[in-house]
Amino acid sequence: MRKRSFRQILDDRRGLLDPDRYEAVVDRIARTLTAAFAAGRKVLWFGNGGSAADAQHLAAEFSGRFLRERRGLPSEALSVNPSAVTAIANDYGYERVFARQVEAFAQRGDVVVGITTSGNSPNVVAGLEEAKRLGATTIAFTGNGGGKVAAVADIALVGPDGHSALIQEVHITMGHVVCELVEQALFQTRESEV
Repeated sequence: MRKRSFRQILDDRRGLLDPDRYEAVVDRIARTLTAAFAAGRKVLWFGNGGSAADAQHLAAEFSGRFLRERRGLPSEALSVNPSAVTAIANDYGYERVFARQVEAFAQRGDVVVGITTSGNSPNVVAGLEEAKRLGATTIAFTGNGGGKVAAVADIALVGPDGHSALIQEVHITMGHVVCELVEQALFQTRESEV
């Protein structure tokens, strides 16, 4: 692999955040989360590896805070309990690690968000399928054409084609946009408080 400069690496990112590509789906995701939180419902997040980290990050933006001082919102990542993850993986197989937790925690009216850069992670697909069975709204953050999760999810944010890092950069940026839109919708505060 040839050595690339800072500018060459940065050039890979140009054009990733095309508003025409993402505006409608990001708005739909933000409206979905806003409605769920306003109705007293919760949002569950999951993914593997870097996507697990993104799930934890975005869940924390809601349960903690993003830009505004406000009450915490019920939002949790399903990869944060290693005892549950390893017990379920051991007893049921890794493909069931999210589906089993969704079965335990999700209810009709909740929102369940699965994150996978390939779009084909079997445990993310199974988690979203279980959420649909329970009557939760399902959202996928994916890439590379969407994969299987795009077909399962009610809403799919499909990032670019390419390597996982570029897709994750779009996911976290669009996730932050969603956070800001949800906070604005739910918590009308003066700009000086932001």
